[in-house]
Formats: sequence, C-alpha cells, structure tokens
Amino acid sequence: MRIGVISDTHGLLRPEAIEALTGVEHILHAGDVGGIEILDRLRAIAPVTAIRGNVDGFGPCSELPEIEVVEMGGFSFYMLHDLQTLDLDPIAAGMAGVIYGHSHQPKIEEHNGVLYFNPGSAGPKRFSLPVSLGFLEIADGKATATLNELL
Repeated sequence: MRIGVISDTHGLLRPEAIEALTGVEHILHAGDVGGIEILDRLRAIAPVTAIRGNVDGFGPCSELPEIEVVEMGGFSFYMLHDLQTLDLDPIAAGMAGVIYGHSHQPKIEEHNGVLYFNPGSAGPKRFSLPVSLGFLEIADGKATATLNELL
C-alpha cells in the first residue's frame, strides 16, 4: 500500500505534487491546506484524509478536524498539524506513527518504535527549506516513510 503524505500547501497545489501523488491509494494532508479546492483536486487522485492547520481558521477548511486517527494497512497513525501540541502518548495509544506538519521542515524519525513523519511543505517555498511531500509504504508488516523533494 502506498500512501501520499502532504502538508502546508497554503493554497498552492503544484503540478509536481500532483504528478508525484498520482497512483497512491490514499492521501493524508497534515494541515495548512489553505483552501478547500486543494482537497478537491487531491480527491481527484485518491481518497483524502485531512486535518486543519493554523491557517485554516475560516471557510470550509475551518471545519476540518484538528486531529485524526487513520488506519492504513493494519497500522494506526495519529495526525495533527503541530507536533508541539501532541496530547497523547503514541505508544500507550497503540499508534504506529505520528503524521504532522507546521514546521515546513521535512523529517523522518523513530522514537521507541513510533514513526514521526513530517513531509515538509508542498506549498510556497519558505526560507531555505525544500518543497517536499512524502510517502508511507506499507508492506510485509512494516510501515516505512520516504521524502520526495519537489523543487
């Protein structure tokens, strides 16, 4: 199972992101969508699970949940926008991973068997950070994350 993970689009869905996500089975958007039309365009590729980020305080995106638990390929993933607001122990909650955004800094880490995955920002380029998204691959009883730099 291949899952696209994207965050911090801030109203910009680049053609490179659409191309990279083509063929995934599901898309997770970790907040700061920036406009419901972004989710509509992503839904044309695959089913989407999205959460609200700090810039999604008005319009249809303000109705997105702040957190979400998704089950993919036998694994549970906890989605939130800002890792600093994590309000549970992922191990005790049985989470295989935590998917987040906000910092625009792509990162894949593992702590005590829990995957922490920030795909970075796929929207407007900020500072010297890359424009990126990521993928979760679930196969052979394992969930692995990879990053894909777009620019």
